[in-house]
Amino acid sequence: MDARIEERDEAGNLIVTYAGSSLADEKGRSGGRWDVIYPEKVGSSWTRLLGVFLPAGYPHSVTDDYIKYTSTRSTSIAGLLSSRAVLQGVGVGDANASPTTALLLSILQESTGRIATIIFAHRLGTSLEPECKMYRLAADIFNDAAMLLDCLSPALPRGPRVLLLSSSSMLRALCGVAAGSSKASLSAHFAKWGNLGELNAVSQQHTLLIAMGRSRPNVASERLKPGNYNFFNGNAGMPVAGSVVISYVSSPITTWTCLILLLSIHLAMNRAAVRAVVLHSLNRQRANLVISTYLDRDKVLTPKEVSVQEWIFDWNGAVRWRSSSPLAAARIGSSLQDLLASLGPARKRSQRTGSIRDTEARLTRLIRLYSQEEFLVWYDAPQRLGHIILKEGAAAESQLKAWALVLWIAHRRHAAGADATSAVFESSMELHHRMLQELSLQWSNCTSRLRKAGWDLDNGSLETRSGSRIRLNVNDDS
Repeated sequence: MDARIEERDEAGNLIVTYAGSSLADEKGRSGGRWDVIYPEKVGSSWTRLLGVFLPAGYPHSVTDDYIKYTSTRSTSIAGLLSSRAVLQGVGVGDANASPTTALLLSILQESTGRIATIIFAHRLGTSLEPECKMYRLAADIFNDAAMLLDCLSPALPRGPRVLLLSSSSMLRALCGVAAGSSKASLSAHFAKWGNLGELNAVSQQHTLLIAMGRSRPNVASERLKPGNYNFFNGNAGMPVAGSVVISYVSSPITTWTCLILLLSIHLAMNRAAVRAVVLHSLNRQRANLVISTYLDRDKVLTPKEVSVQEWIFDWNGAVRWRSSSPLAAARIGSSLQDLLASLGPARKRSQRTGSIRDTEARLTRLIRLYSQEEFLVWYDAPQRLGHIILKEGAAAESQLKAWALVLWIAHRRHAAGADATSAVFESSMELHHRMLQELSLQWSNCTSRLRKAGWDLDNGSLETRSGSRIRLNVNDDS
């Protein structure tokens, strides 16, 4: 029996081939022989060297946009210029500088950064994953702005200098939170084989390689520790690109020219890297583009088509019909109190008990309208504000339907003209009822086509702040 066995790696690349054949010896006894055949080496030595810095199984183990993102992202030698300015600001080279003053300044900067980290993580922690592309680029902007402040610090008196350096420390703290969280979300997006840990390790390789090329002093961790005034401890011995460049940039004019040029290139390259990412989750902006195109043209945009159209920075909560100007704003996960305030004047609050009397049963009618849904939706036409109240256990697909309903109602209101903003409650209820019926009739077909186009509808990315949920226990006797 002749046989042929191929051994391949996870990516399907041929490692070795075993060719078996039947043999008989001189006594007529049957046996076998296996020939080991190695494939010809494909690719140059340079290609194999690059493989060290790529995840195993590349390109099959990652998404198509991984290499575009990693190859375009850039860090800047401008960090060396800002580090030098910080050293000058705290007194390096000044015979009158006090180590105690520099130490106190370092403590103030670290404290400011830690407080900023706590506040930023609390206020915007929920929005970091849905808006990971925006915060990935925002992290670079925060970091570059901190560099600019550092370079300004030596020119200011001691008081303003302390304020400036504290502000730069705060910006770097914001950069750390935004970059760390968005990087985790992007790594999870790139990993196709569950190789998230490996992608993070490879990313660390890239970071260290760039750091070796810049040879930036470890100012962040070693700056003026008690008994340690060597600012270049451990990192300054490598005569590579960063060290060579910084030695020729000394005057204020060349420093600022080089700084602005480097930061501009840095932001331009990182913007291109972020725009290359093709996400499959529907956040608010992508939901606007996809749903409005479907309702308007009966066409489902793919994630790649949407990535070309979407903006990196967008007004939070904006409701847009395709790529138009914002029609309105929407709040998902709103409180019931916000909804009651938006339903109109037919409410009376008891000053003694705090209870609300709904004289026209508006909230009750709204609850009945959405009895079969996992949400309540109300569009306040005069305020151009949509309220989405989520019921307990509302699925990600239901949240998307609620957002689509607000988008459609806002579009109809906008198309009707200015008179629609003064619409009374009865006509608004009628519009909500009609739009809900029309959307429900085609929602199953819509979600099916969205999934086929590659969209992940099970990943809820519409909420950018922790919202509330309501639990309804209704006894309807009427």
